[in-house]
Amino acid sequence: MTLWLGLGGSIIVALAIYAGYLLFKVYQQHQHHKAFLKRAALQQAEQIKTRNTNIMDSVFIIADAGKQEQCDMSEVTIRLYKLMEVLQAEQHIDFASKFPAMFELYHVVKDMPRGDARNMIQKKERMKLDLERMKAEARLQDTIKLELDDILSMKP
Repeated sequence: MTLWLGLGGSIIVALAIYAGYLLFKVYQQHQHHKAFLKRAALQQAEQIKTRNTNIMDSVFIIADAGKQEQCDMSEVTIRLYKLMEVLQAEQHIDFASKFPAMFELYHVVKDMPRGDARNMIQKKERMKLDLERMKAEARLQDTIKLELDDILSMKP
């Protein structure tokens, strides 16, 4: 009987040691997983920061070109809207509330055909669209230039 109790006790002790070993391995795996997630989050944040910096560099170049009247305000507005729309994290900008004049012009010209599609439409329709665009640009130009100054003031 004592032999059976000793044998049973040693089996229980061996199983308890093995269970402790497995719990320790699970704990280690959990710690490695937490460290991996932390590294991944830091890496993702760094990638977002780099991407946002590249986008903002383009934004500043386009805003400067618009300020110097090197291209149409409608083209500047479309490009800035599309770029600022994809900014992430803390750099995300609510374009409609921060730049209402550019947002208004964007909504006037966003569905107008550009490039080859523009050349495919009738001359009368093209002239009508150009007139609508030019009226909106003329009406909003001064306000848009002030908004471009706001954008350029964000430049580090």
